[in-house]
Amino acid sequence: MTGAIIVPAAVGVALAVLWVRRRYLVVTVQGESMLPAYRPGERVLVRRTPPGSLRPGQVVVLSGFGHARPGERPREPHQQLGAGPGWIIKRVAAVPGDPIPRDTVPALRAEPGTRVPAGRLVVLGDNPDHSLDSRQSGYLTADRLFGVVLRRIDQPMSAPSR
Repeated sequence: MTGAIIVPAAVGVALAVLWVRRRYLVVTVQGESMLPAYRPGERVLVRRTPPGSLRPGQVVVLSGFGHARPGERPREPHQQLGAGPGWIIKRVAAVPGDPIPRDTVPALRAEPGTRVPAGRLVVLGDNPDHSLDSRQSGYLTADRLFGVVLRRIDQPMSAPSR
């Protein structure tokens, strides 16, 4: 009788864990592109989010420059456009339908139209001197989006003070 209760409970727990793992991701910030908001070594909790629910100002995680999009086969090393982690963290500057931010994003100054096209995002690092983002590359495709940063999980460990 106890086995009849334990097995369904174990299956339920396993399904819940799978759902959480597919919906959430913990990402460790690497690099200085999001200083001062996020420091290298900080970990953030990210929730998978569809592109249509994004708003300017949100911090997002996307597949990086030169890396495969979610669900896509990774490029061979000689085909990669850049080195580094597979995920990047940036702040959304404009979403489809927003005015093209030509004044702050030099790579978009020659783009036709007045609005960000469907399926495209404009993302920027908070630290422009150390960020590869839409300022250099223009639009990123929305299919690179994994999700929105919900919160920090912990602070980076620092050396003990004396």
